[in-house]
Amino acid sequence: MSTRPRFDRGHTDDLISFLAASPSPYHAVASAAERLEKAGFRQVEETEAWDGSTGGKYLLRGGAIVAWFVPEGAAAHTPYRIVGAHTDSPNLRVKPLPDTGAHGWRQVAVEIYGGPLLNSWLDRDLGLAGRLSLRDGTSRLVNVDRPLLRVPQLAIHMDRSVHTDGLKLDKQKHMQPIWGLGTDVREGDLIRFVEEECGLAPGDVTGWDLMTHSVEPPAYLGRDRELLAGPRMDNLLSVHAATAALAAVATASDADALPYIPVLAAFDHEENGSQSDTGADGPLLGTVLERSVFARGGTYEDKARSFAGTVCLSSDTGHAVHPNYAERHDPTHHPRANGGPILKVNVNNRYATDGGGRAVFAAACEKAGVPFQSFVSNNAMPCGTTIGPITAARHGIKTVDVGVAILSMHSVRELCGADDPHLLADALRAFLEG
Repeated sequence: MSTRPRFDRGHTDDLISFLAASPSPYHAVASAAERLEKAGFRQVEETEAWDGSTGGKYLLRGGAIVAWFVPEGAAAHTPYRIVGAHTDSPNLRVKPLPDTGAHGWRQVAVEIYGGPLLNSWLDRDLGLAGRLSLRDGTSRLVNVDRPLLRVPQLAIHMDRSVHTDGLKLDKQKHMQPIWGLGTDVREGDLIRFVEEECGLAPGDVTGWDLMTHSVEPPAYLGRDRELLAGPRMDNLLSVHAATAALAAVATASDADALPYIPVLAAFDHEENGSQSDTGADGPLLGTVLERSVFARGGTYEDKARSFAGTVCLSSDTGHAVHPNYAERHDPTHHPRANGGPILKVNVNNRYATDGGGRAVFAAACEKAGVPFQSFVSNNAMPCGTTIGPITAARHGIKTVDVGVAILSMHSVRELCGADDPHLLADALRAFLEG
């Protein structure tokens, strides 16, 4: 059988680069901003007055980015077409007093962020990345992208029942990584190491948001390279697809004829409830949309008209049917890898999709020539949720939940079909074009 891929892999190759360059939400928004800058977007500051000029703009706040393109002639009441996503992924995050250890091992104290599959973090070579807050009031990104830490698993000789009783991990006792040897644990060692890595003077760092990541790079997998394995696909896969879609729409020859204002909203903190100043349950998106209306001379009435015609696609990964656990899925809904993006439905509003939203997404996929699949949870199992219902309720905006079907969700390393990221990006572009 031929090993040539079915599709041009340029998009997926770029996704691999994006994942590798984005070990934290702060790096992810910087990576997205870099791509948007190349498409002509320019950064605006929240503390400055905004004007009603046309073109592409973006705003950064911590681990969140909101970007939008105002076409020529856009009225103050022009509706938005929004793709929402999130930049954070479950991982191990460094505590305020990180220096610890026992029995001759030097360790780093970490806290569990979100809902990771803890066993997938065992015996992995881990790097350290995130944001440093400096004494002069500025911040700096840091990425120690080499084997630095490791959470060692207990040898089977000391836990013979692991295969019969299952692996039992205590989040406090069993998940603290080692990073060296020594009995003299000194306060400040880890941060001094990070300062040296960044070329900073001792004491320059006064605050930090640091987290671990697997240093194993993303890679194509399988005989025909038809699968993609990598970290943080939930949900950087969607952030990357939405960024690519927005850049493509904004640089098209007919961009100024768009009937909507296309928007990318990538939030932080989805994995722990979205309740932060950079989360979907905060005011960030609504504030940006309102300020854009008012900057173009609009009134409250214009804002209300704009929101009434606005639609948001909440794009997040979902579950592909697992060949070893098919009984855990709904028996009539089995999303498959490389089968196209999924439409996520839950009548109890864990997802925001309704019939009208389905029609919007179906029209976008038809325009893009992209197949799509449907996902619902097994009735006997609880359903996860996304930023979709939060966005719909907070802003009164019609919202549709979509995404890409993957395996090993919340693992340190997830798996998807190598064609699906490209298919999702094409559908998102068609949606943003209206």
